[in-house]
Amino acid sequence: MKRLFPVLLVAVLISACSDNQTQLKKRALELCAYIPDHELLESSRGYMTEDFYAVLDTMFYRLPEHEAMDHEWLYYFVTGNGGTIADYEVSSVEQTDATHAVATILVRQKWEDGSFDPTSDIEEHRLYMEKVNNIWLMSDFDEHKADCIRYIDNNRHEQALRDVISDYLVREIGPQYAQGDLCVPVLMIVAEEDCETEIAWVWGDFWIFWYNISGDTLKTISGGNHAGRMLICAGEPLWSVCGFEQTVDGAGNDQSAREIFGSRYDIYQNMHGNDNVREAARKEQLQYYVRRHNLPFRYYQDYAWPAVEL
Repeated sequence: MKRLFPVLLVAVLISACSDNQTQLKKRALELCAYIPDHELLESSRGYMTEDFYAVLDTMFYRLPEHEAMDHEWLYYFVTGNGGTIADYEVSSVEQTDATHAVATILVRQKWEDGSFDPTSDIEEHRLYMEKVNNIWLMSDFDEHKADCIRYIDNNRHEQALRDVISDYLVREIGPQYAQGDLCVPVLMIVAEEDCETEIAWVWGDFWIFWYNISGDTLKTISGGNHAGRMLICAGEPLWSVCGFEQTVDGAGNDQSAREIFGSRYDIYQNMHGNDNVREAARKEQLQYYVRRHNLPFRYYQDYAWPAVEL
């Protein structure tokens, strides 16, 4: 009988491990329903670690939409476009320590009627789990958390540069025009290079627009273009524009642009010479300005042109 105890103990341990694997696979499959797919559900908060949800919330809802959509993969992790739905299968789960596990997820695309898309391959993904207050939560997916953090940091750096440039344009260039109720610049960044002693050189096509407020409409009263190269300097407590080399007006404009932009001239010209590009940038940045300052405006309108909905 004494020999049976070790055998029974091993059997019990094996059974416990098996039950644990089964429970982990079941939980991983539950978590799959909350993998972001073009949107982050509020209900996902209860199924993700606090820090992972916060990173995704910033990605989806705290950044300018036109910025994030330049990297659309950050908006969907496994689902294809075109009306298909992800079908998940948990093939295995490896528990790396008492509070961490990694699940291997197999994903196939199926149509809304439940049939599988024959052109869709089975993809393998990794879902990371962390045990918090005795509950397994999603803590990462395919190492996207690090990608998102890196993107957010880059975006914040870019936005800090944009804020410095915008403030400079409003303060130093804006007074050169007929002034209205609100001055909102438009920035079309051509290139940026870090400096050894300062922060950065920024080449761009910069515009100033003054608006009067008429109900829910911003009516343009003046504006103009100031393209060139800005030097952004470190300061206490904020960065500042400490140099601005502009293209000249009149006959020498193109030659000065070639000298200032150098190898970046073609990119600049593709922006500067295309009204559609400028208006798209203007609309996007006005939308961001209105949202950021919680303003009630729904339209903007140039003189003798139809109003444009924001």
